[in-house]
Amino acid sequence: MPIRTDYAPGEFCWIDLNAHDLKAAAAWYAGLFGWTHSIMDTPGGGPPYAFFHHAGGVVGGVGQMSDEMKAHGVPPMWNSYVSTEDCHAVEAKVRELGGTVTVPTMDVPNHGRLAFFMDPEGASFAAWQATAAEPVPTVIHQAGALCWNELMCKDTAKAKAFYADLFGWEYKAMPMQDFDYTMIRNADSDAGGLMPMNGPQFEGVPPHWLVYFAVDDVAASSAKAESTGGRVVVPPTKVDAGIFSVIGDPQGGVFGLFDLSGKDC
Repeated sequence: MPIRTDYAPGEFCWIDLNAHDLKAAAAWYAGLFGWTHSIMDTPGGGPPYAFFHHAGGVVGGVGQMSDEMKAHGVPPMWNSYVSTEDCHAVEAKVRELGGTVTVPTMDVPNHGRLAFFMDPEGASFAAWQATAAEPVPTVIHQAGALCWNELMCKDTAKAKAFYADLFGWEYKAMPMQDFDYTMIRNADSDAGGLMPMNGPQFEGVPPHWLVYFAVDDVAASSAKAESTGGRVVVPPTKVDAGIFSVIGDPQGGVFGLFDLSGKDC
């Protein structure tokens, strides 16, 4: 279903962008995907945060990065959140498995609990424990919405072991032309993928989780992103599952575009 209100433990359930300039980011993504946004209340005087709206629901969020984080050179980035029934338990397990807790479990009033981590290779991800009586309706798997989460990593065996112990994920190899792609399986459903970063094209690229948005035409959307100040990191490319590209927004936040129709570039 394209609109969801609940997620199984171990399933990706939310994404958001940590932006250097929230208003500028919201305007740029509105032009690319047709999103609108609404500023949310942030109790305690925290940095501004907004929901991105599209197709009758919410596709994710965008937060204003703090001045302290910007001063330390933290780049804008899209964050992937995994659903859990106990955020504190996930935090403890991350420590046990050799990961790093970057933001300890904290309450988000009227919504839930979250925590941020880095896996043993340094890829950042988050856990989310929903507590709201009426969860936010999220839009997925349609044009302009999230369609995939992918871990770009150097040691897939190490990553698979870590996340299997943490979330109970299982895996299925998908042979590609030059490598094996790893499909993440959670509760008998595809939950994302692992992409090995092998080759000179990944020199200097740190391990990270990449979010993909579905579009009707990857080439047209990539050109539009570039013409409005974005950057095409990976040009439209045909793979077995469809066509993808990787884009950097004007502030440096990186994300993917995917067309699942299978048509030629």
